[in-house]
Formats: sequence, C-alpha cells, structure tokens
Amino acid sequence: SCSAMDHQPKFFENLSGAGKAIAVLTSGGDAQGMNAAVRAVVRMGIYVNAKVYFIYEGYQGMVDGGDNIVEVSWESVSSILQVGGTVIGSARCKPFRTREGRLQAAFNLVQRGITNLCVIGGDGSLTGANLFREEWSGLLEELAQKGKIDAEAVKKYAYLNIVGMVGSIDNDFCGTDMTIGTDSALHRIIEVVDAIMTTAQSHQRTFVLEVMGRHCGYLALVSALACGADWVFIPEYPPEEGWEDSMCVKLSENRARKKRLNIIIVAEGAIDCHNKPITSEKVKDLVVQRLGFDTRVTILGHVQRGGTPSAFDRILASRMGVEAVLALLEATPDTPACVVSLSGNQAVRLPLMECVQMTQEVQKAMDEGRFLEAVRLRGRSFENNLNTYKLLSHKKPDAELPKTNFNVAVLNVGAPAAGMNAAVRAAVRVGMTEGHKIFAVIDGFEGFARGKIKEISWGDVGGWTGQGGSILGTKRTLPAKYLEKIADQMRTNNINALMVIGGFEAYLGLLELSAAREKYDEFCVPMVMVPATVSNNVPGSDFSIGADTALNTITDTCDRIKQSASGTKRRVFIIETMGGYCGYLANMGALAAGADAAYIFEEQFDIRELQANVEHLTEKMKTSIQRGLVLRNENCNENYTTDFIYQLYSEEGKGVFDCRKNVLGHMQQGGAPSPFDRNFGTKISAKAMQWISKKLKETYRKGKVFANTDDSVCLLGMRRRNLVFQPVAELKSETDFVHRIPKEQWWLKLRPLMKILAKYKTSYDVSDSGQLEHVAMLPKEAETGAI
Repeated sequence: SCSAMDHQPKFFENLSGAGKAIAVLTSGGDAQGMNAAVRAVVRMGIYVNAKVYFIYEGYQGMVDGGDNIVEVSWESVSSILQVGGTVIGSARCKPFRTREGRLQAAFNLVQRGITNLCVIGGDGSLTGANLFREEWSGLLEELAQKGKIDAEAVKKYAYLNIVGMVGSIDNDFCGTDMTIGTDSALHRIIEVVDAIMTTAQSHQRTFVLEVMGRHCGYLALVSALACGADWVFIPEYPPEEGWEDSMCVKLSENRARKKRLNIIIVAEGAIDCHNKPITSEKVKDLVVQRLGFDTRVTILGHVQRGGTPSAFDRILASRMGVEAVLALLEATPDTPACVVSLSGNQAVRLPLMECVQMTQEVQKAMDEGRFLEAVRLRGRSFENNLNTYKLLSHKKPDAELPKTNFNVAVLNVGAPAAGMNAAVRAAVRVGMTEGHKIFAVIDGFEGFARGKIKEISWGDVGGWTGQGGSILGTKRTLPAKYLEKIADQMRTNNINALMVIGGFEAYLGLLELSAAREKYDEFCVPMVMVPATVSNNVPGSDFSIGADTALNTITDTCDRIKQSASGTKRRVFIIETMGGYCGYLANMGALAAGADAAYIFEEQFDIRELQANVEHLTEKMKTSIQRGLVLRNENCNENYTTDFIYQLYSEEGKGVFDCRKNVLGHMQQGGAPSPFDRNFGTKISAKAMQWISKKLKETYRKGKVFANTDDSVCLLGMRRRNLVFQPVAELKSETDFVHRIPKEQWWLKLRPLMKILAKYKTSYDVSDSGQLEHVAMLPKEAETGAI
C-alpha cells in the first residue's frame, strides 16, 4: 500500500479479485449491523470480480461444510441492510476448537478454492481465526498425507488471508473506537430509559437498570452519561469503600432538591473493589432498606441486541466491509491477520493479535485489582467518558467549589438541533465546577440584545440530556444589527466569556462579534463555538451535534418507505432531505438506507446522469429487487427540483415502474437526540468550557478580562481523530460563504461507496486505506468520533 509520501490518489481499478474466492462468516454473539457488513463484503467482492461465499452458522458451518458454504450473488444480500442480528446465522462451535475440527474446515474451504476469510465477531472468534491461519499450511499437508487433497492443491492454496471486523454490542475490543452494534445497543437502552423516566416522574420512583457488559462497562457508562443517571456501576471502575453511604446520601439529596426520580445503571459485570459482584437486586435492597424509596429493577437483557441497526452502525459496517475486501486483495503471505476498525472518522487496519492481547490485558488488570490501569487500557475515549460522567453527575457542596468571579453566558443560535440541550447542561455544570457564574441567554442574539439573560444553576439543567430541540430557545438572527445593545448587555451583566452552541449562523455571529472588537471593548472576551446543526455544514468540524439524530430519522423513514414499496412491486421513491447546500444528510442517508442514487450540490449532475439513473433502475426492475430509492438534497440544483425529478422518472419509467415522492421536512430537526448526539454534545461542550476557563485566566489583567487576539475566538471541532480548537478567523479561507458550506468535506470520499453498493461502476480513492498501524501507535491524545 502506498506510503504517506506520495499523495497521488490511488484507485483500486488495478486491484482485481479475479480468480480469488472470499468467504464471509459471522460468529459469537450477534450484533445489529452485522448484516450491513455482510452485504458490503459480498457486493464489494463481486464488484472486484471475486467469487463470494456465505458460511452459514459461523465456524460450525465451516466444519460441517456441505450446503453451509454457498456461493452468493448480488441479490442474495438485498433487503438485509435494515435487519438486526445476522441473516447467515451464528453459533458457538466446540469442534472448531479441536485440531480435528479445523482440519475438516480447511478441507471444506480448499474444495471450493477459498483462501480469503472475512470474520465478523468478537475477540474469541477472531482469535480462533488467527490460530486457523497459523496452522493452515500444516493442515493442508496433513490433508495431503491422508490423500484427501493432492500436492497441487497444497501449493495452489498455500496460505490463508484473514481480515476481521469486530461485531459486539459491548464495545469491549481494544484498538477500535466503536464495534459494530454498540451504537444500536445504546439506542435500545436509551429508548427504554426515556420511557422509564416518564413513568418514574409520575410516582417519585427509583429505577435500577441492568444493562449488558459482563467484562466491559462501556454501555453502562455511556448510557449513564446520555441520560444523566445518578449513579453507575461498571467493572473497570468499582466504587470506593463505603460507596453504600455516599450513594444513599446523594439519592436523598436529589430528592430533597425536588428531583422526582433517581436512575441507577448497573453493568451485569459490575464489581466492588474486592472483586465481589454488585447486582441490581443488591442495589435495590440497599435503597429500600436505607431510604425506604419505592424502587424497581429493570433488566434489559437481549432487548439490547435486538431491533434494527442505527444509521451509525450501518455506515460503520458498510465502510468496514468494503475496507475488509480491499485488505484481503492487498494481503500477502507476510501481512499479519488484521482487524478493520474505526479511529475518529477514519477506517484503519490493525494487527489482529495486538488488539486481542491488549483486550486481554484489560481483563488481567481488572482481575489483579489494577483498576486505573484497566480504564487507561480501554482507551482515551473510555477514559474521557468516565471523567466527564464524574464531572457532571456529582455536585460538590458550594463551600468546596472555587470562586472565580467570572460570568460566562451560554446561548443557542440557528435552527434547533437535537443534542443542544445536552451541550447546555454540560456547559452549565462544568462552568459551575470551575467556579464561574453561568448565565443563560434566551432566543439567541436577538434575546441577548433584549436583555433576556438569567443566571442558571446546577439543578435547572437536570433531565436536559434527553430533550430534543432547544430549551433556551434559538433564533437565526445575526448580531451585526444589534451590536450596541449586545455590548450594553455584556457590560450590564458583566459577561466575561461567551459560549455559542449552534450552526452556520453561530459561526457567522462569532466572525461579526470579533470584527466589532475594534469598536466595542465588551467583545474583547474569550468566545467559543460548539457546532450544532442537522446540516453538518460548519467549517472546521467533521461532525455537528444533531446530524446523527437527523440521519437516523431519514434512515427510519426510508426503511418504512422501502417496506411499503416491497408490498407494491416496481416502485421508485424520491425523497427530499434537508441540509441547505450541504449534501451530508442525503449522501450518508443514502449509504445507510441502501439507496440507488443521491443528488447533492457538491457533485454537479446533468440530464445525462438523470437518464443513466433511470436506465439503471429500469435494469434493476428486471431482477428480483423491484423497488428503488433516490435521495435528493433540498438545494442540490435549482432547476432539477424534487418535482422535476419525480416527473422525469415517472415519464421515463412508464410501463416499467411508477413513482412516489416524499419531502421529509422539519421532522429531521425534531425528536429525542440519539445517544451519539447526547454524548458528543456533552463531551465537546465540557471541553469548550474548560478552554474558556483557561483563556479567562490567561487574559485576566489588572482586574479585568481583555482578549483581542484571533486565538481567543475559536470553534471547537472534530477533525479526523481529534477535537481541535481553531480560530474562526483562520476558518474563513476554508469556507464557501455563498453556499454556507466548507470548501472541503471528508464525507465526499464515501460517495463512491454508495455507488458501488448500488451496482454502479465508479472509481474509489483508496490512498487513505491500507496503512497497517499498531495499537500502541494510535494517538493517545485522540478524542475520537466514537461517543
């Protein structure tokens, strides 16, 4: 694979799979999104002219052979993208653990000429695959000695390539930010918590929720963060001695503050510092005996593994599946078995055994009571989640909090986006922990000019993480016409720093305020922006709060529409998504929903392309898949409107298919925020508030804050693998102000994936993939796009 030196794009046209046979299997526990990975492997494999096989029932099917190993076609994986679990089955397999079993499996593969294996499973399944690979040549020689295969076959199939993808809802595999299924499992947990919260509110109840995670507390920790739980128990970080007392004190304090419900989340593998289990029943008994609170236990169990995969899991699994095929095509006898994983928003390849070893190290550290080490080994993202949770869930007594005498104002600007409230909550609580007074501004810059400003406290933001929209109220108005009034309000309320949570208007607003510093000293204070918009069109950040929730809304709607289309054969749906001129939602929605085409502004199209798409769909209607899905970004072209495309398709498709259209509209901005948005909002906002504290200390001179340099007005964004503060002045050169989008957008590189998976010939730049990295080398500082 290419070195970092030559930055010429490298396309895979020269990577042919002709003459190669690839088999895909799912093993171990099932996870939502496995089917999306299977689909991507099959379609990418066929795309590069390889033969592709299903192995049904995991390793058991490989040992049993026969009709458990079947060659598949393009249509074999149609309609499985939105299905949870795994359609090719999974099983625990004792025979494969014996050499005899592996010998039989090797024989079954060689008979079909399969020497490329794609394994989707947990660390046990992947370790088994690696052992199989190491024994391969020995197994073939033994088969030859027994006269089962000839010497020619031993030479021809001399080595086995293995690429793994981690499918596990626990997110317990080191080296990857997110395993396939984790995000969907969080969706299930959060749906239940949200539902329980409403009933518990009615009765002043305490709920103890048990979630999966025998060895890993990720699900418990992240769901506790995402719902603002009062207490969480995880295996990696047992509570200190005497936790019973502190937990009961905290619960009764919350009740005294008029909080009507308490939520405690317990991972099934939770332990105390003596390695003794802490069960949900034990926690319930404790609360009842000590406090007499009405307490209920809910064990979520296999619900967490069920249901349809989230948009995040579908995109993750599709990207990994395509990357896995590329890795198999590039593998040589010398490349180690690798795992395709995600770091930030980049697919990376890691040596399988390094990841497995590190995963086992975590367990060892826990067994030996080295809990801080266990948390560190879980990775930076896990550690950050834990620190953020500790910061936001426990209010220190006022006497213990520092006092800085700084006043910080928080406001929402632009259109509402799910997750904004979680960001405000984190800002308020972290700000108070740092010793500042926090002021909430109602209705954006317009409300600011009118003096709609009030101090906001710790308790005021309780329960905000799960609320959609913007509780503070938000407007698109820019500050330019109110500069004098806003400056007056800054002076009257003695505001020393600003935190703006919003979309493109928030970015423009900060540019206007920093330009006004020459005239008004009041604006010479630290200002930071946290990107929140469903359009995901803010320069300087790969992700914005709210985009993930909108993407899930689009994906859910497309699933329902596809379902209605499969009832009535030969129908094509044209769906219009939001996003202004930014095609993120249309493009990623198309990838997650398995659409046939997505029209976006960033990639100009003409009547010839529309014609080609119609012909493509006409061909598709001759197969067993008789439905089509086309997404169109609202501003992709002023003349080729949704109506125009609908009429064109209707006319050209006459007699072959009929058409329907659907404009999704504002429902994309609404709804409860997804787990990703709650967490991204919480973490990014906490980090922004810590930056404000640092800047306030740096710019405080002679009894007043004075900040007038470019680096005191920043945007905090997610860039590749890190959260980065960037001066808004420097982002100007990266912005297309006319169309309100960044000049370069990372997700455009995923555009060919959608086309490949929809059976179009296209060229795909693979210069980013193929670098085998080492687990230890992953940037320790990476604050990843994982939540």
